[in-house]
Amino acid sequence: MDREVNLKVLLANRPVGYPTEDDFDIVESPIPMPEEGEVLIKTEWLSLDPYMRGRMNDQQSYADPVQIGEVMVGGSVGRIQQSRAPAYHVGDVVEGRTGWQMYAISDGSDIRKVDEDLGPIQTSIGILGMPGLTGYFGFLDVCKPVPGDTVVVSAASGAVGQVVGQIARIMGCRVIGTAGSDEKVDYIVNELGFNVGINYKTENVGKALDEACPVGIDVYFDNVGGLVTDAVLDRINTGARISVCGQISQYNLPEPEMAPRNMGLLIRSQSKMEGFLVTKYQNRFEEGRQRMAYWIRQGELKYLEDVVEGLQNAPRTFIGMLNGENFGKTLIKVS
Repeated sequence: MDREVNLKVLLANRPVGYPTEDDFDIVESPIPMPEEGEVLIKTEWLSLDPYMRGRMNDQQSYADPVQIGEVMVGGSVGRIQQSRAPAYHVGDVVEGRTGWQMYAISDGSDIRKVDEDLGPIQTSIGILGMPGLTGYFGFLDVCKPVPGDTVVVSAASGAVGQVVGQIARIMGCRVIGTAGSDEKVDYIVNELGFNVGINYKTENVGKALDEACPVGIDVYFDNVGGLVTDAVLDRINTGARISVCGQISQYNLPEPEMAPRNMGLLIRSQSKMEGFLVTKYQNRFEEGRQRMAYWIRQGELKYLEDVVEGLQNAPRTFIGMLNGENFGKTLIKVS
């Protein structure tokens, strides 16, 4: 690929159901030049995350949708190539939401310098970035675990789920995870230290939960919604805490499912179910990064990256991730 041009991935169509590669345009344009107060960033790594599917829809949400013809939204990390901003210098590693493109312009308000001592720079958009911080705050602050809790995590091998399950173990909880293949189940149990793994595609989730959680469920970290969540809610204990992080089972449905209809279980069990956005904790991000980096250094917290090279492969990789083909945090190595 010619490095003297800016490669960009644009939203071409609003998908109905699962996206296809025809819903994206890959285009080349001149490398932009920074104006006074701006910097030019060359992207090295791009994060692909499930929330991006919602940004492809023209509907009200917590953030504006991507418009047709615009660069796809996404977190990235790269190095400054040119700077006309006094706070940044050529060679600085910065992370921000600069989207699916090889070069980006920033006025500095949407980027931050990355502390390379904490880990490889791609961890700034992975375990030490938005996905990891989502797991950290969504579990510790929303679920408020105590030692001995029985914790269930859906999409347990994903970028968020693997963090939640390991922090639960560190906190002295008993951890059960659901995943979509035997390989992923083996990983969360034998590598990450989950007590039990359940393959939701091949096992009866309700029966498996009965066996894994004989005294019920105290905490549920929900990444998927749907049938897994239904089965968990049937088994929650009095005072259970449920963190709603994502609903990936619903993102690609042409029509929404008629659910949930079992909210009465929250009344019976006097439980709390809370949705959250990680941006609520933005003023505490450094706390989360430092604590997780410490756990990584101690060998208590592991992470798995699913890396694909080449920005032109981002659409295909994103579609595969939505179909559960990824294994760990999905990253594009751009350059």
